[in-house]
Amino acid sequence: MPFTVVRMNLVDPDATAQSLSARYRAALEMAAYADDRGIDTVQTEEHHGTDNNWLPSPFAFAGAVFGATRRIAVTVSAIIGPLYDPLRLAEDIAVLDLVSGGRLVTVSGIGYRPAEYEQQGVEWGRRGKLQDELLETLLKAWSGEEFTYRGRRVRVTPRPFTEPHPMLLVGGSSRAAARRAARLGLPFFPSAHLPELEAYYNEQLAAYGTEGFCMMPAAVTPLLHLSEDPDRTWAEYGEHFLHEARMYASWQSKDIRSAVKSGATTVEELRAEGVYRVVTPQECASLEADSLVLHPLCGGMPVDEAWRSLHLFCEQARG
Repeated sequence: MPFTVVRMNLVDPDATAQSLSARYRAALEMAAYADDRGIDTVQTEEHHGTDNNWLPSPFAFAGAVFGATRRIAVTVSAIIGPLYDPLRLAEDIAVLDLVSGGRLVTVSGIGYRPAEYEQQGVEWGRRGKLQDELLETLLKAWSGEEFTYRGRRVRVTPRPFTEPHPMLLVGGSSRAAARRAARLGLPFFPSAHLPELEAYYNEQLAAYGTEGFCMMPAAVTPLLHLSEDPDRTWAEYGEHFLHEARMYASWQSKDIRSAVKSGATTVEELRAEGVYRVVTPQECASLEADSLVLHPLCGGMPVDEAWRSLHLFCEQARG
């Protein structure tokens, strides 16, 4: 049985305050519905200062999802680690871990948009050092013991629910990220299918004498939308997929490695490319994949169409 994911980044380029509020409430209702039907995780993420309302506060959203659900996990993939205050983040994740009974998964990367660092008043050139400090501080803080932080003795409470600590992965596509994860004995989450980087991570685990594992994305990771008539869906809603694809592509340089990367400039090109894929329930059920990622609210997708996709996924493709 494939691992099932419902991705939610709450993008809506044409939103009013009222329509965006309705979209957020619908997302929580969808999370509760997915929870009841055995979906494994809600995946969310963060970006700042966008023109399309991309979710900037994934932990606040995760807390709302936990309040509306009983068993489904929330995977934050990924936070921009250097933008966070380490002690405050340790507290926030500990509280969410307690509230959810251990259902929070956090992937910490360093991002790839200097504009986000500028907006938050964080120096882009220090992002590696700040990521090291963040991860080291989280692990110390969750131990419940007193430790030295920036020259003073501190102790963070409450202790999390999960032992030895909440699920924390290091994200990225560089050797520095793989080395950082291995040094700290943390799982590594490459941002794309990079077998050579997984091999390097395993070498570094051996060199540091630590233990960990690599959660490698598949070579092909399409974002799915379900429809009984894919031609109609592409014709009516293709611009929503294209909006998100082009926005995401505009942030990436040639050096960025991503499991979801599109070069399309038209709906027709996007459909042919296969990064965003509209499939029937029968086609979805026959996909041979370790994981299935549904993206019902993609690019400002109308809520009614998002619900249709989610219903088809849960009731027919997986039924």
